[in-house]
Amino acid sequence: MKVFWALFTAHLKNLLRDRMTLFWFLAFPVICMTLFGLAFSKEGERNFRVGIAVPGEDPFGKMVATALGRVKALRVSRGEPEQERAALRRGDRDIVVEIPAGAGTALAAGHPVTIRVLYDQGRAQTGQMLYSLVAEVFDGLERKITGRPRLLVPSLTPYQTERRRQIDFLLPGILAMALMQLGIFGAFELLSLREQKVLKSLGATPLPRTMVLGTEVVVRLLVSLVQAAVLVAIGVLLFKIKITGSWPLILGFVLLGDVTFIALGYLLVTLARTMESGQGLAQLVQFPMMFLSGIFFPVEIMPKFILPVVRALPLTYLGDALRQSMVGMPPQYPLLWEAGILAGWAAICGLFTLVFWRWE
Repeated sequence: MKVFWALFTAHLKNLLRDRMTLFWFLAFPVICMTLFGLAFSKEGERNFRVGIAVPGEDPFGKMVATALGRVKALRVSRGEPEQERAALRRGDRDIVVEIPAGAGTALAAGHPVTIRVLYDQGRAQTGQMLYSLVAEVFDGLERKITGRPRLLVPSLTPYQTERRRQIDFLLPGILAMALMQLGIFGAFELLSLREQKVLKSLGATPLPRTMVLGTEVVVRLLVSLVQAAVLVAIGVLLFKIKITGSWPLILGFVLLGDVTFIALGYLLVTLARTMESGQGLAQLVQFPMMFLSGIFFPVEIMPKFILPVVRALPLTYLGDALRQSMVGMPPQYPLLWEAGILAGWAAICGLFTLVFWRWE
């Protein structure tokens, strides 16, 4: 046991002395988390600019402006028709509601009134959405003026749901990316030792070379826990992310993900003969997973022809499992299924590593 702890301490000291490794394993995920958090932690409340075009001081125009002004998402201004149309052309209004002269009087007398809602053709979706809102407000005003009740009255009842922000989606993805990098690139220390003939020299000593491998794995698992703790602490304390899942479940997927990518990293080390070829293999594996596994954006927006590749990547399942277990995101796959796929990747990579591993 003393030999194990001595090797463990040596591996840990070697890791702490390597500033570049510390940057990629700890500082880089923290920088990503901070930058993404600053960019996406606050939900921007969209305010739509509505112009009320009314000739003179028409009381009905004031009534419409007051009614629309009660809608939180609207910034309402009132002016002459030509002024408001000019503002719409400049892009200073999202829609303009044109109130004809005498509209209130005509409506009270039971005469129909046509009110034009102008919007930019290049922003038709926004115009249609605001038109529906304006129509609902006018319906309420008409009932108030005419005094005629509606027979069918729909009731809009709010349903409380969890508020999710983009940063809630990104935190588990950044953690999954950090675990992937730790597992894949952390294995290259053994490749360096093999290239420098250190592993060959250890074969002439009583020290089991498998213990070198075991202590290296334990160090990586320890670093993965530090990664997870630092990233979660930044998310919770700095960006107010609410961790809703079970901590044992989160810890389990962190360790399972780390084991999976450690096994994949050692498989790449087995296939590589030099550090240069090993780093090339690692980048060949890393980059597709970073951009195709949905850790930064939902996989639903990807073209359908690329989805089979997405489903084949272990990072897809680790990212989704962490999103489910950490912040309660809607699942792409059942957690048990994702745990089985990650364990299968770990087992297959570990088996091929044992078959093809070379100490020299």
